[in-house]
Amino acid sequence: MRTTRSVDLPVLYFGTPVALITTVNPDGSSNISPISSAWALGTRYMLGLGAEGQAAANIERVRDLVINLPSADLVHAVEAIAPTTGRSPVPAEKVPAYRHEPDKWSLGGFTPVPSDAVIPFRIAECPVQIEARVAQIIPIDDGDALAVEAEVLQVHVHEDILKAHGPDRIDTDKWDPLSYAFRHYFAQGRRVGSNFRAPLLDDPVVA
Repeated sequence: MRTTRSVDLPVLYFGTPVALITTVNPDGSSNISPISSAWALGTRYMLGLGAEGQAAANIERVRDLVINLPSADLVHAVEAIAPTTGRSPVPAEKVPAYRHEPDKWSLGGFTPVPSDAVIPFRIAECPVQIEARVAQIIPIDDGDALAVEAEVLQVHVHEDILKAHGPDRIDTDKWDPLSYAFRHYFAQGRRVGSNFRAPLLDDPVVA
């Protein structure tokens, strides 16, 4: 039996997909916020945000957002905007690691695309773009962070990661999401198996 020991880890980022959240700034422009706490449950997306960031302020004011999922080849674009914030002045807890940047679109080389159902722009370069609206916001960690439940309204996917035939399905051999673990970035690893319910998505019965 392998031995274990009790540890005091500084972060619990064991591995999650990176998401780029676009929200509406007070001047009507769209802000981009990289986050590493994002997961889906049915038609809802759960997001974890720092309460002092511009994304949190925007979401509390305008409850529209887009959850853009970058592929691994966008890692340098993501990291280019990672040490920036849309807040001015920069919140005290982010000094000196972060700097204010009003135009993250140009800094990351991202292209804004109008959304269908929400106000913020989508990021054209991201293979998956999920338009959503806030269902509820829950303060956590004594209010230092927010857990955001968002209702998915519309999903846009690059055609080259979709299966060529049949109903709309992601081709998992072509989808290479950018992942984050202990503040390092990773591409998707090799397939090691499939869940017993995978055929319901991979080979759906067409009536």
